[in-house]
Amino acid sequence: MHIDLPEKRYYGIGEVAKAFGVNASLIRFWEKEFDVIRPKKNAKGNRKFTPEDITNLKLIYHLVKERGFTLDGAKTYLKDGKKERLANFDIINKLEDIKNQLIKIKDQL
Repeated sequence: MHIDLPEKRYYGIGEVAKAFGVNASLIRFWEKEFDVIRPKKNAKGNRKFTPEDITNLKLIYHLVKERGFTLDGAKTYLKDGKKERLANFDIINKLEDIKNQLIKIKDQL
């Protein structure tokens, strides 16, 4: 899964929902269910997601939507060896991004 977000310090919930192709309500629901997602809130109460939150959302999306985990199963998966799995997931995402960039370059030639 490739999420196309510009590099920024904070992302709004609308941007995040659009990038993942889901409703904002699902992002808010996952925020309540998973402790790893902790967006900052401004004075108005708008959620501002950090790049770390986006990485965690990618992992949750992958587990729930792509691999078919239940929410409880995804929570358990994240708790057991979380750092190791996040590192592996990060590496896979970076490799997929490189692959996508190489395909774009190939198509331009």
